[in-house]
Amino acid sequence: MSEQSDSQKELSKQKGIRQAEDDLVIWIQYALDKTNYGDLEESQFRNLVRVADTTESAEVIKNFIHYQVGRDKKWGRGKGSLAEKIIEDIDGNIKKAAQIIAECCETDYKPTWIELIRRYLGYGARHLKYLHDGKSNVNI
Repeated sequence: MSEQSDSQKELSKQKGIRQAEDDLVIWIQYALDKTNYGDLEESQFRNLVRVADTTESAEVIKNFIHYQVGRDKKWGRGKGSLAEKIIEDIDGNIKKAAQIIAECCETDYKPTWIELIRRYLGYGARHLKYLHDGKSNVNI
């Protein structure tokens, strides 16, 4: 019986993650549209996505962002920067969404949190591509 219970919890968790996707897209698009950052290249953002895909730790992801800020001004610096907004979303909106999903599904929130962060950053890579290459072609 516990196997079915575990699979039902996993299905509920995946449903919760899918239901959070609109918010994730809105949060990362806002971050990219409304914060300060330099000429951030898609490849640099994709490096962040790759880090997120290879870790189970939100702290490792935030550490990589801090490392990038220390190396280059392309992520922005300080209040109002893209780097700070992404970290704020990871520790705020995304973590809260993960905790709500985990509470409803009676599971640990950390794996859900990482999954939401990965999706958030993936949607960010897509939006950055649009900002770089797609915006000028909107009226086609």
